[in-house]
Amino acid sequence: MKPVQNLSGSPHPGMGFKEFVALVAAMMATNALAVDSMLPALPSIGESLAIDTANQRQWIVTAYLLGFGVAQLVYGTFGDRYGRKPVLLFGFAVYVLAAAACAFAPTFGVMLAARVVQGVGAAATRVLSVSVVRDCYAGRQMARVMSLAFLVFLGVPIIAPSVGQVIVWFAPWRWIFGVLGLFGVAIGIWTALRLPETLRPENRLPISVAGVTGALRVIVTSRTAMGYFAAMTFVLGGLFGFINSAQQVFADAFHAPHLFTTIFALVAVFIAIASLVNARIVGRLGSRRVSHAALLGYIAFTTIHAAVALSGYETIWTFAVLQSGTMFCFGMVGPNFGAMAMEPLGHVAGTASSVQGFITTIGGALIGFYIGQHFDGTVAPITIGFSACGCAALVCVLWAEGGRLFKARAEKGSRTSSS
Repeated sequence: MKPVQNLSGSPHPGMGFKEFVALVAAMMATNALAVDSMLPALPSIGESLAIDTANQRQWIVTAYLLGFGVAQLVYGTFGDRYGRKPVLLFGFAVYVLAAAACAFAPTFGVMLAARVVQGVGAAATRVLSVSVVRDCYAGRQMARVMSLAFLVFLGVPIIAPSVGQVIVWFAPWRWIFGVLGLFGVAIGIWTALRLPETLRPENRLPISVAGVTGALRVIVTSRTAMGYFAAMTFVLGGLFGFINSAQQVFADAFHAPHLFTTIFALVAVFIAIASLVNARIVGRLGSRRVSHAALLGYIAFTTIHAAVALSGYETIWTFAVLQSGTMFCFGMVGPNFGAMAMEPLGHVAGTASSVQGFITTIGGALIGFYIGQHFDGTVAPITIGFSACGCAALVCVLWAEGGRLFKARAEKGSRTSSS
């Protein structure tokens, strides 16, 4: 599938490159905001909704991620048939309505149901933002766009917990979901007014069992795509394990809840720095060299961190330093793995983005929930989980690349990627 072009040469006519990246980042940010802004409020939510244990509060995060993951299978197919823009607007509408339902949830059960639906709405932004980028760009340029978008949207994890904390200081926790709803309205209007349709009419696919089956066959038989899907699943699993337990780590393990938002922001800053570095070097060095080296660094940091935690020498400052190093490596792995997985699947980009999101989110959420449920008042379960996930991701990458790193494996039926 060729990128959309018009007579001026722009792949997104009427919209400049910077605005395009900013809008893609804002779409992606709806997901990060829906997870991170409420982390400081989990104790208040638990008390208000009579949640029995601290670990049970993690369901508020996991329920959202499960809805977010499952719905992605649907959006890709509809995006390939009806275009990116109308499906995006539908997703924003669902996201906003579910945020309102969360704000007024009277019980824990209603909250979890509304969070699942909110994840369903946000899934459209995940699937279609990647599809929009793939419609317009390919190869290293796609990796650059994704990395820049990743950098912009990472401002949300940096400030979101602090925003949630401030809201809890001055208003009931339900106002957090009000802010989420307002954010969804704003980005939905921006999309409606400024984003052109990026899917060429000739690339629209009919909704049919044969068409979906054919697209799935292309995806599951691509060793490169499936290998990087699996690798990203494990890397995200470690991240979700950290997010699930983050508030408990600072409150129960380090007895410093007042430092939660500060150190969480510090860790997020290192992901943002990594994304900026990645955007500058990926075009020169290639996605594989950058991401494979970063994965090895990820494994090194997490293994050292696990050793420190198990030896009993962990402090809040060793945690901050080692977690920041881990997240720096993550910031150079994520956008590149996603772009490399999508590279051989341009002609089925919508369905491929759906499958990628489904596998990585559902798998990552379940792995992260498993890690989070083992929180025992120390950081040992989290650090061990990170290290194990990194090693599993390396195995997946080696399988995808035929046992080698830093260079692409020629895949049957396609050219060797230059990334």
